[in-house]
Amino acid sequence: MNDLPGSPWLGTVFTTGLLVGVLGLTGCLSRPALKRETFTFNLPANDPTNQLAGSRVLGLRKLEIAPPFGGRSLVYRTGEFSYARDPYAEFLESPAEELMDPVREWLRRQRNFKAVVENDSAIVPDSLVEIHISRLFGDFRQAAHPLAILTMQFTFLDAPKGVPGKVIFQREYSRSISLSAPSAAALMKGWDQALGEILPEVSSDLWNSEP
Repeated sequence: MNDLPGSPWLGTVFTTGLLVGVLGLTGCLSRPALKRETFTFNLPANDPTNQLAGSRVLGLRKLEIAPPFGGRSLVYRTGEFSYARDPYAEFLESPAEELMDPVREWLRRQRNFKAVVENDSAIVPDSLVEIHISRLFGDFRQAAHPLAILTMQFTFLDAPKGVPGKVIFQREYSRSISLSAPSAAALMKGWDQALGEILPEVSSDLWNSEP
């Protein structure tokens, strides 16, 4: 993907063109000027399932977000090679912190595992999951067609006695959700929708991948 974090041009754009991008973008956002907004993720309630619970205990080993998108400020794509951080719209905590507990709770409500435990739990997991988010931004290059972009990779690992071992299941999921407006509030709704589509797919794919 041309716009994945780690590309040589991406860091340059963020460091040299950030303020110009933010000032140029502010005028097109659908919110009052200079009003600071804070957001958090709202994960969907899962539908009841008739599946029997799995026998494994899962631990969420880590959830990381690529550095360009891992800060508290919301990030917008403003051009082919330019991004901007919104100084007036941010997460309550870092997006990785915001997602860790809700995603763990969502996994806990699924039937793929007997239990999902905290990192400091006395119960030793025999499976682990690592989540990497490589894209988390609003694509505002076309004001009439704004998009919420989310790309997540899930890696489930066998973990005898809690020690990471072979990969059980690994897959990347991407969503591009159309927004009602190029605004921070609409972007959060789009990300929530993307999560609501990705997480059930992860659960289904994981269940179907098991022998």
